[in-house]
Amino acid sequence: FFEGKELRLKQEYFVVAATLQDIIRRFKASKFGSTEFVRLDLSKMPDKVAIQLNDTHPALAIPELMRILVDIEKLDWEKAWDIVIRTCAYTNHTVLPEALERWPVDLFQNLLPRHLEVIYEINRRHLEVRGVL
Repeated sequence: FFEGKELRLKQEYFVVAATLQDIIRRFKASKFGSTEFVRLDLSKMPDKVAIQLNDTHPALAIPELMRILVDIEKLDWEKAWDIVIRTCAYTNHTVLPEALERWPVDLFQNLLPRHLEVIYEINRRHLEVRGVL
């Protein structure tokens, strides 16, 4: 049912967004034996942080982390993407279609328009690298 899907997407986004904001806050606040300049260098984050995406439920972490790094932290796309791919890992426990979450594009567009833009850009760049575009 649509209402259930909408609520589920909101819940998953809330958990992912809160977790990522906390991870970045903790990283910035930690000393790790570094100077102020190095601590605030988010490119060092993958050396200290690992985010394991277990199945499709936390998959919004990818576009949310990109949104934070590009829109809030003002990193360019390439630097942000490098941080994301060095920080995040994904494990899928099933290939059964009924176990994989899918969201109607119009629902995603209404609730998380910036995230949909980020997903489209990730896809475009992926296809470009593969020579499809």
